Amino acid sequence: GGSYGGYACLAGLAFTPDVYACGVDIVGPSNIKTLLDSIPAYWSQLRNGMLLKIGNVDTDPEFNEKISPLFHVDNIKAPLLIGQGANDPRVKQAEADQIAFSMKEKGIPVEYVLYPDEGHGFARPENGIDFNSRAELFLAEHLGGRAEEFVEVEGSTAVFPLLEKEEEEAGVAE
Repeated sequence: GGSYGGYACLAGLAFTPDVYACGVDIVGPSNIKTLLDSIPAYWSQLRNGMLLKIGNVDTDPEFNEKISPLFHVDNIKAPLLIGQGANDPRVKQAEADQIAFSMKEKGIPVEYVLYPDEGHGFARPENGIDFNSRAELFLAEHLGGRAEEFVEVEGSTAVFPLLEKEEEEAGVAE
Protein backbone atom coordinates (compact mmCIF):
# COMPACT_ATOMS: atom_id res chain seq x y z
CA GLY A 1 0.00 0.00 0.00
CA GLY A 2 0.97 3.63 -0.42
CA SER A 3 1.02 6.37 2.22
CA TYR A 4 -1.68 5.30 4.71
CA GLY A 5 -1.72 2.00 2.81
CA GLY A 6 2.02 1.77 3.49
CA TYR A 7 1.34 2.27 7.18
CA ALA A 8 -1.41 -0.38 6.96
CA CYS A 9 1.10 -2.76 5.36
CA LEU A 10 3.66 -2.15 8.09
CA ALA A 11 1.00 -2.38 10.82
CA GLY A 12 -0.31 -5.63 9.37
CA LEU A 13 3.16 -7.19 9.31
CA ALA A 14 4.00 -5.93 12.82
CA PHE A 15 0.69 -6.38 14.65
CA THR A 16 -0.70 -9.51 12.92
CA PRO A 17 2.47 -11.23 11.70
CA ASP A 18 0.87 -14.64 11.12
CA VAL A 19 -1.64 -13.25 8.60
CA TYR A 20 0.72 -12.04 5.84
CA ALA A 21 3.15 -13.84 3.54
CA CYS A 22 4.88 -10.56 2.57
CA GLY A 23 4.29 -6.82 2.27
CA VAL A 24 4.91 -3.94 -0.13
CA ASP A 25 5.13 -0.51 1.50
CA ILE A 26 5.25 2.64 -0.62
CA VAL A 27 5.96 5.86 1.32
CA GLY A 28 4.44 4.46 4.53
CA PRO A 29 5.11 5.96 7.96
CA SER A 30 6.70 3.61 10.48
CA ASN A 31 6.63 5.90 13.54
CA ILE A 32 3.61 8.17 13.98
CA LYS A 33 5.44 10.65 16.24
CA THR A 34 8.36 11.19 13.87
CA LEU A 35 5.88 11.45 10.98
CA LEU A 36 3.95 14.22 12.74
CA ASP A 37 7.13 15.93 13.95
CA SER A 38 8.28 16.24 10.34
CA ILE A 39 5.18 18.16 9.24
CA PRO A 40 6.15 21.75 8.37
CA ALA A 41 4.71 24.62 10.43
CA TYR A 42 2.56 25.83 7.53
CA TRP A 43 0.68 22.48 7.74
CA SER A 44 -0.07 22.92 11.45
CA GLN A 45 -3.84 22.62 10.91
CA LEU A 46 -3.30 19.27 9.20
CA ARG A 47 -1.08 18.13 12.06
CA ASN A 48 -3.63 19.20 14.69
CA GLY A 49 -6.36 17.40 12.78
CA MET A 50 -4.27 14.24 12.63
CA LEU A 51 -3.65 14.39 16.39
CA LEU A 52 -7.41 14.59 16.95
CA LYS A 53 -8.02 11.57 14.69
CA ILE A 54 -5.07 9.43 15.75
CA GLY A 55 -4.53 10.35 19.39
CA ASN A 56 -2.00 12.60 21.03
CA VAL A 57 1.35 10.96 20.38
CA ASP A 58 3.03 14.18 21.56
CA THR A 59 1.93 13.75 25.16
CA ASP A 60 1.55 9.96 25.26
CA PRO A 61 4.75 8.19 24.16
CA GLU A 62 3.35 4.80 25.23
CA PHE A 63 0.44 5.28 22.83
CA ASN A 64 2.86 6.16 20.02
CA GLU A 65 4.87 3.02 20.69
CA LYS A 66 1.67 0.98 20.69
CA ILE A 67 0.52 2.20 17.25
CA SER A 68 3.87 2.65 15.46
CA PRO A 69 5.15 -0.44 13.59
CA LEU A 70 8.77 0.59 14.17
CA PHE A 71 8.49 -0.39 17.83
CA HIS A 72 7.21 -3.86 16.88
CA VAL A 73 9.82 -4.84 14.28
CA ASP A 74 10.69 -7.95 16.30
CA ASN A 75 7.21 -9.31 15.54
CA ILE A 76 7.63 -9.07 11.76
CA LYS A 77 8.09 -12.46 10.11
CA ALA A 78 7.28 -11.77 6.46
CA PRO A 79 9.58 -10.19 3.86
CA LEU A 80 9.00 -6.52 3.09
CA LEU A 81 9.65 -4.43 -0.03
CA ILE A 82 9.86 -0.68 0.59
CA GLY A 83 9.64 2.05 -2.05
CA GLN A 84 10.36 5.64 -1.01
CA GLY A 85 10.91 9.03 -2.60
CA ALA A 86 13.81 10.98 -1.09
CA ASN A 87 11.97 14.29 -1.54
CA ASP A 88 8.67 13.23 0.02
CA PRO A 89 7.27 16.28 1.88
CA ARG A 90 4.63 14.20 3.72
CA VAL A 91 6.32 10.94 4.71
CA LYS A 92 10.02 11.71 4.98
CA GLN A 93 12.72 9.29 3.89
CA ALA A 94 13.56 8.79 7.58
CA GLU A 95 10.33 6.79 7.99
CA ALA A 96 11.54 4.21 5.46
CA ASP A 97 15.15 4.36 6.64
CA GLN A 98 14.34 3.63 10.27
CA ILE A 99 12.22 0.53 9.64
CA ALA A 100 14.40 -0.82 6.82
CA PHE A 101 17.64 -0.55 8.79
CA SER A 102 15.99 -1.91 11.94
CA MET A 103 14.66 -4.95 10.07
CA LYS A 104 18.01 -5.52 8.37
CA GLU A 105 19.84 -5.28 11.70
CA LYS A 106 17.53 -7.94 13.15
CA GLY A 107 17.92 -10.26 10.16
CA ILE A 108 14.33 -9.81 8.92
CA PRO A 109 14.11 -9.95 5.11
CA VAL A 110 13.71 -6.45 3.67
CA GLU A 111 14.39 -4.82 0.31
CA TYR A 112 14.52 -1.03 0.17
CA VAL A 113 14.40 1.01 -3.04
CA LEU A 114 14.88 4.78 -2.82
CA TYR A 115 14.26 7.20 -5.68
CA PRO A 116 16.27 10.41 -5.11
CA ASP A 117 14.16 12.47 -7.51
CA GLU A 118 10.71 11.42 -6.25
CA GLY A 119 8.35 12.68 -3.59
CA HIS A 120 5.16 11.17 -2.18
CA GLY A 121 4.83 8.43 -4.77
CA PHE A 122 6.46 7.90 -8.13
CA ALA A 123 5.69 10.69 -10.60
CA ARG A 124 8.38 9.84 -13.15
CA PRO A 125 7.18 6.99 -15.38
CA GLU A 126 10.64 5.38 -15.40
CA ASN A 127 10.60 5.08 -11.61
CA GLY A 128 7.02 3.84 -11.47
CA ILE A 129 7.78 1.13 -14.02
CA ASP A 130 10.98 0.24 -12.17
CA PHE A 131 9.27 -0.14 -8.80
CA ASN A 132 6.26 -1.98 -10.21
CA SER A 133 8.63 -4.42 -11.92
CA ARG A 134 10.49 -4.98 -8.67
CA ALA A 135 7.19 -5.44 -6.81
CA GLU A 136 6.01 -7.98 -9.39
CA LEU A 137 9.17 -10.06 -8.89
CA PHE A 138 8.96 -9.70 -5.11
CA LEU A 139 5.34 -10.84 -5.02
CA ALA A 140 5.98 -13.75 -7.38
CA GLU A 141 8.90 -14.87 -5.21
CA HIS A 142 6.97 -14.71 -1.94
CA LEU A 143 3.43 -15.56 -3.05
CA GLY A 144 4.15 -17.80 -6.00
CA GLY A 145 3.08 -17.25 -9.55
CA ARG A 146 4.92 -15.85 -12.46
CA ALA A 147 6.60 -12.56 -13.26
CA GLU A 148 8.30 -11.05 -16.23
CA GLU A 149 12.07 -11.05 -16.15
CA PHE A 150 13.36 -7.83 -14.63
CA VAL A 151 14.91 -5.47 -17.14
CA GLU A 152 16.72 -2.33 -16.01
CA VAL A 153 14.54 0.66 -16.79
CA GLU A 154 16.45 3.34 -18.66
CA GLY A 155 16.16 6.61 -16.78
CA SER A 156 15.18 5.08 -13.44
CA THR A 157 17.04 6.59 -10.52
CA ALA A 158 16.62 3.65 -8.10
CA VAL A 159 19.24 3.41 -5.35
CA PHE A 160 19.49 0.86 -2.57
CA PRO A 161 20.38 2.29 0.86
CA LEU A 162 20.69 -1.10 2.57
CA LEU A 163 23.12 -2.38 -0.07
CA GLU A 164 25.04 0.90 -0.05
CA LYS A 165 25.51 0.62 3.72
CA GLU A 166 26.70 -2.99 3.36
CA GLU A 167 29.21 -1.94 0.70
CA GLU A 168 30.34 0.98 2.83
CA GLU A 169 30.85 -1.26 5.86
CA ALA A 170 32.68 -3.86 3.75
CA GLY A 171 35.01 -1.12 2.47
CA VAL A 172 35.75 0.03 6.02
CA ALA A 173 36.48 -3.54 7.12
CA GLU A 174 39.08 -4.07 4.37
